[in-house]
Amino acid sequence: MKNTKKILTGLLALSMVSGLAACSSDSGTTADGGNGGGNAGEETTTAEVVTTTAATVAINEEGLKDGEQEVLDNAMSQLHDTELANKEVKWLAHYDINPSTNGASKSVALEMFEQKYGGSIKYYATTWDNRYNDLSTNVLGGEGIDIFPGDDVYNFPKGINSGMFQAIDSYVDLSDPIWQNVKNGMELYSFGGKHFNLVTSVTAEEVVIYNKATIESNGLDDPWELYEEGKWNWDTFKDMLLDFVDEENDQWGLDGYWAENSLLLSAGVPTVGTTADGNLICNLNDPTLEKAMNFQYELYNNGLVFPREQFNWAEQPAMMSTGQQLFYIIGPYAIDGAPETWTHKIDPENIGVAPVPSPAGSDPYQAAKANGFALCKGALNPEGAVLFAECSIIGSNDEGAIAISDRKKKDDSKLSDEIIAHLKEIDQLANEYPVVDLASGCSTDIASYTTQGGDDVGVRAAMHGADWPSTREAISDVITGLVDEVNTELQAKVAEMG
Repeated sequence: MKNTKKILTGLLALSMVSGLAACSSDSGTTADGGNGGGNAGEETTTAEVVTTTAATVAINEEGLKDGEQEVLDNAMSQLHDTELANKEVKWLAHYDINPSTNGASKSVALEMFEQKYGGSIKYYATTWDNRYNDLSTNVLGGEGIDIFPGDDVYNFPKGINSGMFQAIDSYVDLSDPIWQNVKNGMELYSFGGKHFNLVTSVTAEEVVIYNKATIESNGLDDPWELYEEGKWNWDTFKDMLLDFVDEENDQWGLDGYWAENSLLLSAGVPTVGTTADGNLICNLNDPTLEKAMNFQYELYNNGLVFPREQFNWAEQPAMMSTGQQLFYIIGPYAIDGAPETWTHKIDPENIGVAPVPSPAGSDPYQAAKANGFALCKGALNPEGAVLFAECSIIGSNDEGAIAISDRKKKDDSKLSDEIIAHLKEIDQLANEYPVVDLASGCSTDIASYTTQGGDDVGVRAAMHGADWPSTREAISDVITGLVDEVNTELQAKVAEMG
């Protein structure tokens, strides 16, 4: 570890001299959460953090609409008939699962947990920056915190190696029909034959947003129609950008701070993944990953990537509404809320969405978000945590509950039935072809030189003008060694669990 640390220090010095480490407000800085001291991890803080509850179905706090109690009763019939001895589940996070005091809605998962089991969620508030410090304090102090957000990219495997999370296999029967809808998601966080995330749904991490009016006025093919025809891929994506981009006329191409990550994973190979037997593997030398890097390099060389350096190093999503930008890659949350909160400012009637495209002839891999809960070490109520997770699974998969979700989404966001259906289909792609990158969850060093650095660092650098062979040569051996060290520690921790 000392040798690799020295090499990384040298790389950092080199990057500072050569300008690899972007000096913008968007470039990203790392914050060490003190993993060596027992904290679940270190993270980089580079972009706005937006989280959602595991179950997106929501019900108005003032009461159910006509017929919705019957829908809930039908959904709850799929849950296990059991008496929950300890009805309180302790939840630590930077957001509350319970309805807030400002009139926000209650999730159907919580409604079912309360009605079926008499359960409740006790919220332990923290902040995004302090969440791991507070988790460590509570876990080591024996408070008995049960669950922590499972969709945090910084969780795994650091939370296992630091002793913050435990395996769920002793509490969950993965052959149970309830868990069949999330089998793919459960395997995303399987190490050494054990599972570590109570996955309740798998959704797309990001989507391609576009303005239908811009597409039509420029005589371009609609991306969703291309997708339906089996023609939406890297080639058509790039061709549309080539047809549209015209800097002299203030027409720009692809915006989105994390577009690099989504386009990388759309090829199907993450920076750090797992083998069939649950070991970590570094894929920096994988030819498929190289293909993804070369594609992003082509986008840059053709002037198709939005030049944030010309705009105070910031995204300019509002350009989507004025027809100045063609594509914006961002999480679906960008169109989930009320239109007046949308940063891209596209009229709801002109919103278009499509999956992040994959290479022609490839499966439609998607950067996936495994919504769910990490089970904390020393949890006082693992049984209650699992039952709440099962309520969340039913809430995300039951047709009646989904219908309530659709009604709520239409009320809040003014989205059309068509766009809501498109978002569902994209989520289904993510559930069938999920890819997650574990680099961010290994260590700060690994994340800083791969997925979480600035625009000109690691696997983000190709889309900002750095050729991949040079980048790979600079970091591959060191990162591979660091991943091997993390894996050795991980497998030892898993083995200790028996």
